Amino acid sequence: MKSYQTTLITGLFISGLSACQTHVETSAKTDIPAQLQQTALASSLGYDIVESLTVEVGPRLAGSPKDVIAVNWAMNKLTSLGFDKVYKEPVQVPIWERGEAKAKIISPVEQPLVITALGGSVATPVEGIKAKIARFNSLEALQQATPDDVKGKIAFIDQKTVRHITGEGYGKSVGGRSKGAIAAAQKGAVAVIIRSIGTDHDRMAHTGIMRYQDGVPKIPAAAMSNPDADLVDAMLKRDPNAVLELNMSPKDLGTNTSYNVIAEVTGSSKPNEIVLIGAHLDSWDEGTGAIDDGAGIAIVAAAAKHIQDLPQKPARTIRVVLYAAEEMGLIGGKAYAEAHKTELPLHYIAAESDFGAGPIYQIDTKVNEKVFAQVQESIKPMAYNGVALGDNQASGGPDISMLPALGVPVASLRQDGRDYFDYHHTPNDTLDKINPKALAQNVAAYAQFAYIMANSNIVLTPLHNESK
Repeated sequence: MKSYQTTLITGLFISGLSACQTHVETSAKTDIPAQLQQTALASSLGYDIVESLTVEVGPRLAGSPKDVIAVNWAMNKLTSLGFDKVYKEPVQVPIWERGEAKAKIISPVEQPLVITALGGSVATPVEGIKAKIARFNSLEALQQATPDDVKGKIAFIDQKTVRHITGEGYGKSVGGRSKGAIAAAQKGAVAVIIRSIGTDHDRMAHTGIMRYQDGVPKIPAAAMSNPDADLVDAMLKRDPNAVLELNMSPKDLGTNTSYNVIAEVTGSSKPNEIVLIGAHLDSWDEGTGAIDDGAGIAIVAAAAKHIQDLPQKPARTIRVVLYAAEEMGLIGGKAYAEAHKTELPLHYIAAESDFGAGPIYQIDTKVNEKVFAQVQESIKPMAYNGVALGDNQASGGPDISMLPALGVPVASLRQDGRDYFDYHHTPNDTLDKINPKALAQNVAAYAQFAYIMANSNIVLTPLHNESK
């Protein structure tokens, strides 16, 4: 792990643990959130779950044969953990096969490049594409270009992703991945290649979903490793007429049925009201899906298991949702919202873990502003786990991002994501990137959050003040 993680865990997390020891010792018999923290920090359950997933299943692209194995794994794992209910709900997902992707500069001097197809991309012609490169600093620069600058060329979006604890640099650069093919095709480009949406210096390309638009030609779309993007940039400064050769063979194979896999800890007195904690089950096919999102699966499943094992169940039902096909465009999240639309008013609050396994340093919420102070007071026990109280501007996470508009309160348990985009969507997304102690701190935070919310008497809705 990066040295800053050791510093963070020592300075924020470990110091919080030292402060909480006396608290736990004096109140463990009466303070259940403190008990849950102590139990989670002493347990390897979260790590055992993500190890099982990465070793026994591995990469699990939505719609692929491995996706079926992942669903079966999830059903068996959640059942073995002894939840009150385990079930699955069907979701239609696309089947996309990556194929091969190769690229090289062929003029003025041959240079091989490391690339990968972006998810959903079409293939090049069998003979490949050879064309000059039109470089742009950003998606916006490409959109503002004249067709004469782009027509017949391979558009190259060369925007760097900035490292930040919140991962906010991703949001500033990801538009090139999702919308680059549309913008390039509208200008007459024959293909688009982006600098990988990643903060690393490894010679690995970062994949991720891209989009086409009806009425706009579909052109091949790929991502290039950051070192190779630097190379191409330097070459174009020497020769603006450099020529790139691109060969890609992905395939669209229609649709398949996958599943949202769900487990529940049934509430003792308000079983129809739900505290949802989720993660996504699918992953890209390049790595083993450890941080994205095996860690999230482990965090929410282990947190709910620790609550399941309490002598007394919480008032509300805690529902663990492992979403299908998040990587393909939040398909499982949208399907869940649609399938449960009549039940959404009974969803007390929701949170999703989908940002790796870095320590949680802050919790934000999205609740009625009038009760925000009360909610913060109720979740103060999380401070003993190194979690600061944040603001009321949470989005909740990708698969639940649509829920606030539907009236469901959400929370965001903020993880330190400074190295997340070093590994995100690459072959380097593997188990060794997970720090077991940091993962256990995540499990403790989610267990405390879910339990406190499942017993809360605060009315969190409506999300907006009546005066607005």
